[in-house]
Amino acid sequence: MFRLTFLGTSASVPSAERSHPALLVEAGGQRILVDCGEGTQRQLLRSGAGFRRLHHVLLTHAHFDHMLGIPGLFSTLRLRQSDDLLTVHGGAETLDTVVRMLAGLWGDGRAPIPLRLEPLTPGRFFRAEEFSIDCFEVRHRDTDSFGFVFETPGRRHLRAERLAALEVPDGPIRKDLVEGRPIILPDGRIVAPEDVLGPPEAGRKLVIIGDTESIDGLADHVRGADLLVIEATFMERDASMARDYGHLTAAQAASLAATGDVKQLVLTHISGRYGDEEILAEAVQAFPNSRIASDLDVLII
Repeated sequence: MFRLTFLGTSASVPSAERSHPALLVEAGGQRILVDCGEGTQRQLLRSGAGFRRLHHVLLTHAHFDHMLGIPGLFSTLRLRQSDDLLTVHGGAETLDTVVRMLAGLWGDGRAPIPLRLEPLTPGRFFRAEEFSIDCFEVRHRDTDSFGFVFETPGRRHLRAERLAALEVPDGPIRKDLVEGRPIILPDGRIVAPEDVLGPPEAGRKLVIIGDTESIDGLADHVRGADLLVIEATFMERDASMARDYGHLTAAQAASLAATGDVKQLVLTHISGRYGDEEILAEAVQAFPNSRIASDLDVLII
């Protein structure tokens, strides 16, 4: 299961209703921040998420609307005397921007909190017990930009009626069966996983893409996603402007979702030049199961 809290959903210029980009993903006891726009720490408080157990920040790219919240967040963590290690993941150029930002405030080679910077290369870079994260390259105005794929593994659940019929007791012995190991009951009988496991169930897949100038080459990365979060800064009537600024239209984002057989599309990075209703109307023409994210929205998949 993934729980998403949309902390900021605006495009480059924030509004009274929308803060700069930031998204909190919670899964398997982990809390991961994707981008950290200006005001993110206040949005964490407004959402009720707070600052506890925030151990990873994933940066899509180095444009300031996606990362100017870092100094304020780090300052607050320092004042809270947090000694937890925070790892920031991003492209090499993006992390260089982080280093220069911190150096200007706290001096070269210094950070106000325990900090590790991990450069991204395409592929898997994070693995926890219940999910993993892969990254892939995204084209956006000559930046080293990345999108992210969060996935839980497929599982087979224990069948209660089979456990009862075979008199398998509660406890750790059942975990062995879930993990594919046979067990020996007190009476000497051997129970194999196939005796008690149901059919395979697919895992969950969440794809998050920040700013991007093209959907070319992205379909394979988003394919089969339960949820795709992606920008929709422009509408199709302003497609030439979208190309000039290196962004997508709502129609392009919806086309990607349809081509990639995505289950649900959530549009973000919303510009104040349009109303939500007209953006959504454009998207649903190509992909009916679309919605517009608002600040502090919570989604669970």
